[in-house]
Amino acid sequence: MRRVHDFHGGIHPAENKHQSLQQPIRHAGIPPQLILPLSQHIGAPARPVVVVGERVLKGQLIAEPGGHVSVPLHAPTSGMVSAIEDRPIPHPSGFPAPCIVIDCDQEDRWTPLQGVADYRDCEATELLELIRAAGIAGMGGAGFPTAVKLAGKPGRAVKTLIINGTECEPYITADDSLMRERATDIVDGIAILQHILQPQEVLLGLEDNKPEAIAALRAATAGSTIEVVTFPTKYPSGGEKQLIEILTGQQVPSGGLPGDIGIVCQNVGTAVAVRDAICHGRPLLSRITTVTGDAVEAPQNFEVLLGTPMQYLLELAGLHPERCERLVMGGPMMGFTVTTAQAPIVKTTNCILAPTAAELPPPPPAQPCIRCGLCAEACPASLLPQQLFWFAQGKEIEKLEQHKLFDCIECGACSWVCPSHIPLVQYYRASKADILEQRREHAKSEQARQRFEARQVRLAQEEEEREAKRAARKAAAEKRAELAAQGDAEDPIQAAIERAKAKKAAQQDGQPVAASVSPEAALRQKLAKAEQRLAQSVASGEDTKIVSALEASVERLKGKLAEAESATTESGAT
Repeated sequence: MRRVHDFHGGIHPAENKHQSLQQPIRHAGIPPQLILPLSQHIGAPARPVVVVGERVLKGQLIAEPGGHVSVPLHAPTSGMVSAIEDRPIPHPSGFPAPCIVIDCDQEDRWTPLQGVADYRDCEATELLELIRAAGIAGMGGAGFPTAVKLAGKPGRAVKTLIINGTECEPYITADDSLMRERATDIVDGIAILQHILQPQEVLLGLEDNKPEAIAALRAATAGSTIEVVTFPTKYPSGGEKQLIEILTGQQVPSGGLPGDIGIVCQNVGTAVAVRDAICHGRPLLSRITTVTGDAVEAPQNFEVLLGTPMQYLLELAGLHPERCERLVMGGPMMGFTVTTAQAPIVKTTNCILAPTAAELPPPPPAQPCIRCGLCAEACPASLLPQQLFWFAQGKEIEKLEQHKLFDCIECGACSWVCPSHIPLVQYYRASKADILEQRREHAKSEQARQRFEARQVRLAQEEEEREAKRAARKAAAEKRAELAAQGDAEDPIQAAIERAKAKKAAQQDGQPVAASVSPEAALRQKLAKAEQRLAQSVASGEDTKIVSALEASVERLKGKLAEAESATTESGAT
């Protein structure tokens, strides 16, 4: 039996899980309308590939990935695209965001699908592309694109594959019900992940408060290399870094990733989604979501289509609106308040909590910190929450980063134990957002600086090239002047052009081209061209050295011409 370890801190809040486990998973059916946010995952939003008025089939691609860290989006049922516009989405900001709206036709007609006959005959890269094309993002956490996470860094071997079935947050039982009812599907998905990653070991970890799920998984993994590991219940055991420490005794380095120590973690729901995509060609269209809280008549788990309005699901569970204090997406520790029940179910919606005022009363006013240190004792990341709180209040960014603010997993344990009721996590989230915004601005400034410097280098190069051309032209002119000074003021290029013109003109007149020209005629041509070149040089204001050289050349040609004419005259007299 594998030895399990413990992590620093942690708490034991009331679990409140039994309420939603009294019934099996229920299919929620098809609502009249689906609202599908283009950003349901970490990374770039998806880009629509459909237009308003277009009819779509179940499983049809409706939005393509917006970048490398992104996933596509598919129609969860058949119907017509009625709008592509901003709608309310489940997000802490409460701001609307771009969504594709589908009016469902209730026919649930599928687009043709095709799975892989045998995944063992496929290369890992091929399977990763199928997972990416299926739009799968992490089902148990922040929704990081699964294919990107599985691909990791090239050349980095995976020692341990961990399947997370912990589900430590109070109230939430989506994974518990999935493990109870679909353990075989989970194991099939894990086998595909094993084929892709080729790990040395596979550990399926879950808390000991799930006896039915443990029994189902042990039966499904019998005879396989998958080891089901149970450990004492403590919040937040389901945190990725905390689970790694529990199962392996290793700690992920500060600011690092599990891949840095040869570990990959995936949720049990993600494993089922991988199985559906590879074996059946089904994209991610639905998920298991817990609907619970004292304001609903029948807390239970639903298999619900992505994009289903929360109001539709709450009505199925028997919501009593007059008793509902607020709506929370997620659990009471890490969840956030949803501003409207019209917000849709997305890929990361594991729970909708509808508590009464007595069940989750609003926190009392915050009091000054008494430096009791309880928050530091509870922190599972071994941070100093009280120090981070003071630095956050003073907006001391450098000190926040020095004290490893970004190692905070925002589990809420510090706020839960604080006797002064200080909303510590809210301060940390705000500080993280401020720092990330500053980093983005710095990155923009750095890009602008690099573009400016690149432009300056380019302009300098262009000026150097122009200067080189000017120098070359000047050198050529000086060379011609030098040749002229030596008695041949004729530009060789221009002379060739003139000879070609003369030859062509003679041929057009039907006259034979003269085989030779008399010396006097040749000298007269040279003299005429030299005088023309001299006149051009004077008119253009060329260097005086060039002008002087051309003048000397003209005088020499005149002398030669006079001598030639005199010799011809004397020859004729004799």
